[in-house]
Amino acid sequence: MRRGIVLSIVAVPLFFVCSHAQPVPKNWYQLDRGQDSFYGISLGKAYDYLREKKRPSQPVIVAVLDSGVDTTHEDLKHVLWRNPREIPGNGIDDDGNGYIDDVYGWNFLGGKDGRSIKRAPDERSRVYHRWKDKFQQKPDTTGFTTAEKEAYHTWLRASGELNFSAEEQMEVAILDVTCKALKRHDKVLRKEMGTEEFTCEKLEQFQPQTRTGKEAKLGYLTGIRLLGISASDRENESNASILNQLEEYVEGKKLSFESKDAPPRDPRADIVKDDYSNFNDRFYGNNDVMGPTPMHGTHVAGLIGAERNNGIGIDGVADNVKLMILRVVPDGDEYDKDVALAIRYAVDNGARVINMSFGKYFSPEKMWVDSAVKYAENKDVLIVHASGNEGYNLDVKTGFPNPWLKAWNSTATNFINVGASSDPKITGTITSDFSNYGRKNVDVYAPGVKMYSTLPGRNEYGNLQGTSMSAPVVTGIAAMLRSYYPELTAVQVKKIIEQSVLIPAPEEVSLKPGGDPVPVPFGNLSRTGGIANAYNAVQAADQAKKTMAKEIIHISSQQQTNQNNN
Repeated sequence: MRRGIVLSIVAVPLFFVCSHAQPVPKNWYQLDRGQDSFYGISLGKAYDYLREKKRPSQPVIVAVLDSGVDTTHEDLKHVLWRNPREIPGNGIDDDGNGYIDDVYGWNFLGGKDGRSIKRAPDERSRVYHRWKDKFQQKPDTTGFTTAEKEAYHTWLRASGELNFSAEEQMEVAILDVTCKALKRHDKVLRKEMGTEEFTCEKLEQFQPQTRTGKEAKLGYLTGIRLLGISASDRENESNASILNQLEEYVEGKKLSFESKDAPPRDPRADIVKDDYSNFNDRFYGNNDVMGPTPMHGTHVAGLIGAERNNGIGIDGVADNVKLMILRVVPDGDEYDKDVALAIRYAVDNGARVINMSFGKYFSPEKMWVDSAVKYAENKDVLIVHASGNEGYNLDVKTGFPNPWLKAWNSTATNFINVGASSDPKITGTITSDFSNYGRKNVDVYAPGVKMYSTLPGRNEYGNLQGTSMSAPVVTGIAAMLRSYYPELTAVQVKKIIEQSVLIPAPEEVSLKPGGDPVPVPFGNLSRTGGIANAYNAVQAADQAKKTMAKEIIHISSQQQTNQNNN
């Protein structure tokens, strides 16, 4: 925990912390810098432009590789992809693709008995214990194959990172005590208030009638403030949301601390029961695409394509999408095999854009994922990936998945890596304090702070933050382009998004993420130096379409001339 207790929690991502809290529109990330004074993506202007040009649109399938999605949500249920070749609930693999009743997608973390993996060990721990017996005695590597040498160096890195400092362990211990105290207060308050869920704002208005209730109210609000959760977020986050996320974070850290002494329990063998080492053993899982932990994925899905103009909830970025749900992310690190198979499933079932709001720093089966990314590239499918929330420079520390395809000695041309921007009215700076960055390995930024979207519960909504929320904003823009300009390829859409970014004004404060707040030019944090902008992108797409039409006319004219000469 390099940045202290509060910022470590924020990086999960949970809630944003700042001293600049003021009323902020829930859809600030869709607003326009010129018209609304927010560094959003100018979404309204983009749709005005498309209406003015009378551009027709066609449905675009977007695959959401995530933790699961609430398919009953009022703002999502009408925009879900439905497998046209599958008859729901008949227990038959109607389309013959190996996945029974895959109506909305597939759960690669499920078992045939209906169970699902909720929590999984981090990849670092899995790597360490996989090779511990072979490498811990410092073997002579002179006779190792290239693959064995790579495995050994990966194991050494995992071993080194599992040496946690006393400070890190103390911080988590304090968080653990705070979490337990909050849960005790929460139990009392739920009984006194006569409700299972409440926000801090509602609690502040509540007047307990008993001494125990008064003590619980004081203790709960004090604990929340010590965690650094801002006043604006206290208005929106429920007690259940705060406690669940805090508890998951603490438990995950405690498991990491214990993982060097004993192998962490991996539920895959008990639940999924596949032969993980065999990539051809791929017909596992179940069709429960919601799973036990759908909050993250539900929020991501809403940002991409929550039903627009229906008078409820929120409007997603894209207006003509079908969301394919592929569950591959547990609490903990995803498995490379699941990610690779989910990408291939998405491509084979018609997805034009794939959103991947997850990542890790060890990838022992990267070759499987690379092969799937290459498959998507060959099939003209765009992949949008969240860069991560640890404040790392990805030009120095490698994150996974990434576009470098080692076996092909090339960089995937269909892969966009997205960092998280903010707004001075929210955090005082144009940058978030958690986003990974890199002049070479982060392509664009997009809003990722105080992001309001769908949450599990049929009609629930709330704020989350992280690059996990930035990626779906870019995915939504990409889906718009592929919907209104279907002739554009994945590579062209990527280039248009990157070349049409909004460059922040030079006077805007930009701080380097991940440590002390050091001012840095925003342009130094990514390849493009800008924030994705839907209005600029549709204008650029329109121009690209005209250019393509002229080139086609020119080529046809040349061909006709050649025929006449012959």
